[in-house]
Amino acid sequence: LILLFIIGYIFYRGLPGITAEFLTTQSSYVHNTIGILPNILNTLYIVLIAMVIVIPLGVCAAVYLNWSYSQEANGASAGTGKVLGEAALVGGSGADTDALFGNKGGASPTPSASDGTETQAPQMSSGYFASARLNRQQARDSALSLLQQAAGDEKADQASVDQANQAIQTMAANTLAEAQIENLVTAKGYGDCVAFLSDNGISVVVSASENGLTDTDTARISEIVMGETGLKASQIKIIQAS
Repeated sequence: LILLFIIGYIFYRGLPGITAEFLTTQSSYVHNTIGILPNILNTLYIVLIAMVIVIPLGVCAAVYLNWSYSQEANGASAGTGKVLGEAALVGGSGADTDALFGNKGGASPTPSASDGTETQAPQMSSGYFASARLNRQQARDSALSLLQQAAGDEKADQASVDQANQAIQTMAANTLAEAQIENLVTAKGYGDCVAFLSDNGISVVVSASENGLTDTDTARISEIVMGETGLKASQIKIIQAS
């Protein structure tokens, strides 16, 4: 408020003194005149000189940055495009692929097997595990957002709210169990591991050695999974990633 008063007072006292003669003449004791024309011209000169210097530099910098970025983008595409294109699961049906990414669409992710567990050897790129974890997290985040909206809906009945909260707790428990399984499996000496836990079972993708997964490896991983989840052997699917 005080600042507005000061500004208003300055305009009130100063505006009557701004005339055409004041703007177009210079201060002179000889001619007894007061003006600010030289000050205005000096300001314009400084602005023009600064523009002449800065504009070419800015344009050159923009051209260089654009060229540098395009070179880096082309190099990244040449170095990683092939790997990204090969990150796919081979030897599994569409239902198996959905099960790996936590799809709870009704089909059980566990096929029948004589010994209760199944070992497959799909060919995947080295970036599969990072991609799988990212896809799993994105799917979980989307589902969690929907469940939180349902739980916070004021118009929803109590049964729906309780169901949404229970689903959130189940999702958190599954996430914790998956992380624990992955840590324990990698602690046994396997290169990498990613687990997908659903209501009907679990799929565990393991990076095996050159000789592949043996029966001992399968039994060891199954023991870890059963200990952490309480699932039966028939609900466990172990997949070897190469």
